[in-house]
Parts: sequence; C-alpha cells; structure tokens
Amino acid sequence: MPSSTTSNSVVQQSCTSRAKRNLHWVYVLESLKDKKRYIGYTKNLRKRLIQHQQGKIFSTSFRRPLMLIYLEGCLDEEDSKRREKYLKTTGGRRFLAKRLKNYYDKK
Repeated sequence: MPSSTTSNSVVQQSCTSRAKRNLHWVYVLESLKDKKRYIGYTKNLRKRLIQHQQGKIFSTSFRRPLMLIYLEGCLDEEDSKRREKYLKTTGGRRFLAKRLKNYYDKK
C-alpha cells in the first residue's frame, strides 16, 4: 500500500505557499508613546509596517514608535476588511483584550 505522506505534504506545501502570497493582513499596532492602538489591514504587511514606522501614515505619524501586537491573515480582502471593522467595535476591543491578556498583564 503506497504511503500518502509524500503526496499530502506536496499538496500542503503548495496550498501553504499559495495562501501566503494571497493573504490580506489585519493588524494591531500599539504606540509606545501614548499606548493607544491602531487597527488596520493590508495586502503587503512588510511595506505597510515600514510606512507606519517612517511616519508616512498620517494617523500614526505622531504616535511613533509603534509595535505590532496582533496579526491575523485572511484569504479574502473583504473578510479582512470585515475583521478590521469588527476589531474596532466594542466587541472587537473586548476580543483583543481577552486574546492579548498575557501581553497586557506583563505591562
């Protein structure tokens, strides 16, 4: 009986690399200056974080330095927009407080 491990791992690697290329990121930054959070989404996370750190994003330019404290990946842009919108609600902020409990407890 042939092993399915090889074919399964090839399929998983293919799906994983494709998913990484197409992810839309929802992220939360915390200002080290005033401890306020910024919630956003992007297709190119690295580029967006550099823009934030360089002060090219108006809403965070005066709150630098910033630290990435939470990150989620979505396969669909509309899903990431919806998730960003949710995280900005009272329920979403409660979710983040529970999700980041250890982070906030260590402060």
